[in-house]
Amino acid sequence: MDSSSLLKEYPLSASVWDEMCRENEVRMPYQKVYEFLKQISTEELTRKEEMARRLFMNQGITFTVYSSGEGIEKIFPFDVIPRIITATEWDFIERGIKQRLKALNLFLKDIYHNQFILKDGVVPIEMIYSCPHFLREMHELNVPHDIYVHIAGIDIIRDADGQFYVLEDNLRTPSGVSYMLENREITKRIFPDLLPQNNVRTVMEYPQLLYKNLSSLSPRHISKPNIVLLTPGIYNSAYFEHTTLARLMGVELVEGRDLVVHNHHVYTKTTGGLQQVDVIYRRVDDEFLDPLVFNPNGLLGVAGLMSAYRKGNVAIVNAPGNGVADDK
Repeated sequence: MDSSSLLKEYPLSASVWDEMCRENEVRMPYQKVYEFLKQISTEELTRKEEMARRLFMNQGITFTVYSSGEGIEKIFPFDVIPRIITATEWDFIERGIKQRLKALNLFLKDIYHNQFILKDGVVPIEMIYSCPHFLREMHELNVPHDIYVHIAGIDIIRDADGQFYVLEDNLRTPSGVSYMLENREITKRIFPDLLPQNNVRTVMEYPQLLYKNLSSLSPRHISKPNIVLLTPGIYNSAYFEHTTLARLMGVELVEGRDLVVHNHHVYTKTTGGLQQVDVIYRRVDDEFLDPLVFNPNGLLGVAGLMSAYRKGNVAIVNAPGNGVADDK
């Protein structure tokens, strides 16, 4: 595919930041990708796109969309032409996200403890108390290391001025990271020579970093804490991600019925008896965590879980009540 055909009828808009081109010129970070694509015919690019779609479907890398009571399996949107974020840009984003998450954690600690931000009139009291995600059950509850947000899904956009902006924070049960890992693997398969040519940073250490993060929260100071991933079950739209992360971390995937609380401690039911749980990476919404505290009709959580949590005998990731900080 020559350069003229590659950019033929490719419109540029002044109101939208174009990642690859500027005034009919290819931006510097995309030069190698552009040269690579010039060697591929339109038919071959279409074939690669179809190959990616089949790989996603055949490997079960899907999410479920429910409509009219029926679940429809769909693949995550995937562009065969990768989006490039330079090391300089990523450093800027990383520093900004760290600063933002520090502020959000401080906000949540204050809201559930001293509430100086309310007393000083920085945030109206009614804005907090009217929020359905503000949990009074979290008042004066001390969370491990004062960290409420352990895992965040920060949606970032680039505006027409080329600057990055936060679109929204997802601080409750953020989802989607497994698709990022799979996207990278699919890209390697359809374009095996592309990533090595561009010195791309790896993302495959994420499960190990996640496991290390979760392990650090264990209330018991033991070398190998018992970590479980709590899923709503096979009908949840992100069940693929739950199974993937549990497998990659080497932790047990459980449902609420697999857990029991006894004497303010959480245990997994096993054929060998009860095993104490130290950390719960939950993918269950707040209202379903504990039927004794929240929704009495909930079947997805564990009766007595909040009691064990308040006693400091188990860590819950992310902390309940974070929705007050990401409420739209």
